[in-house]
Amino acid sequence: MITVESVSKSFDGKKAVDHISFQANDKEILVLLGLSGCGKTTTLKMLNRLIESDSGSILINGKNIRDQKVEDLRMRIGFVMQHSGLFPHYTVEQNIAVVPDLLKWDKKKTAKRTEELLDKLHLSEDVLKRFPNELSGGQQQRVGIARALIANSAILLMDEPFGALDNITKANIHSEFKSLEELKNKTIILVTHDVQEAFELGHKICLMDKGKIIQTGTPKEMLYRPANDFVKDFFSENRLLLEYKVATLNDVKTEINFAHLYEKFQFSENTNLWDALQKLSSDHLFSKDYENLMKAFNEYRKLAIV
Repeated sequence: MITVESVSKSFDGKKAVDHISFQANDKEILVLLGLSGCGKTTTLKMLNRLIESDSGSILINGKNIRDQKVEDLRMRIGFVMQHSGLFPHYTVEQNIAVVPDLLKWDKKKTAKRTEELLDKLHLSEDVLKRFPNELSGGQQQRVGIARALIANSAILLMDEPFGALDNITKANIHSEFKSLEELKNKTIILVTHDVQEAFELGHKICLMDKGKIIQTGTPKEMLYRPANDFVKDFFSENRLLLEYKVATLNDVKTEINFAHLYEKFQFSENTNLWDALQKLSSDHLFSKDYENLMKAFNEYRKLAIV
């Protein structure tokens, strides 16, 4: 879907992005991860030409974005900015309708699509007449996502979309984000400096430093097959928690049968260990299952860590 080939960008003679290459596949969430100043936001903005690259090629569905009109390109790409990026003097309804108005949609079509998104993003209709400063941070972020989704573009770019939220609100939105059917049909590139967020949401991670991509891989590959010491050290502080979050019940299958837990807690084989253990720990009747799951996880770790 999106191919970046040897792309570079300099500002005042200093390389912000230095010959990077990666590919985001169809219906994949790719995370650009790194510390502030590593080049991830510059990279994201080059994908819809908010910033023009100095060299290299960016292709969407095999077509070079430089061969397209900027306005047409951006109309086909959803964009969620930091701190929601809502226009403060527009109501929520007007904010969501920005792209439909540019596309000259019929008002009824815009209203129907807005209603669909409000329902999916757990927003009540009474927010439509409010202004952004009258909403909570979580509500503002949901409205920002609704505005990016309304035209139903196949590509969604997200620049630190949840960075301003408190941890509880962020956890709730992450959960909604992962379960939202609307997002499962899109190619998403998400910028963050939050390691846990990258591991919770990303199918693939590009770890960046000083304008370069140091390693690209799945969350498991980043943990268990680090390319060098930089990658290993980057994740060391959160290492054990991240391992709990990337391991699934399917990964830790043993001779112990956990089938009875699937129905009780609505687990699936893709449930991660962190979520499973959190639920088991809240019910003392399942303390033995908790212990067995921990043992199975420790055996899995011995095999996974080389």
